[in-house]
Amino acid sequence: NLFIMRTNRSKCPLVNILDIVGDKWSLIIIRDLLLGKKTFTEFMNSPEKFASNILSNRLELLMHHGLLKVVKLPHDKKSKVYFLTNKGVDMYPIIYEMMNWSNRNLDTEFGPLGIQFFKDSKKVSSKSYIKRTQSKYTKTRDELLNV
Repeated sequence: NLFIMRTNRSKCPLVNILDIVGDKWSLIIIRDLLLGKKTFTEFMNSPEKFASNILSNRLELLMHHGLLKVVKLPHDKKSKVYFLTNKGVDMYPIIYEMMNWSNRNLDTEFGPLGIQFFKDSKKVSSKSYIKRTQSKYTKTRDELLNV
């Protein structure tokens, strides 16, 4: 896949991560997984309106780089379920900081999920909020996968 092949074209650490998650779609997939979405159809129903070929490409890219995996669950062989690996969960602090940057620097009205995020995240330190969100996701993921 040409999109996957263009990674590691620079020795710069910033360029290397941007080759993987430097487009909005990859970060939206990670966000959606953290919010509980698991299937291709659930991603397609995101308000940002994925094109199916873009979604397929980004899922493949994130799997190729070890940020997510896909399985068919034993009790439902029809549906593929996507989940973040620990490497993918480790992206959350970046997403957290990007959302807070938006709140500080953009003159924008955010939707209900954003408003709730800002309300909840102000109650505790950023470190505590990030750790809690990551722990909650990994617990839910591990229960789903029966790990």
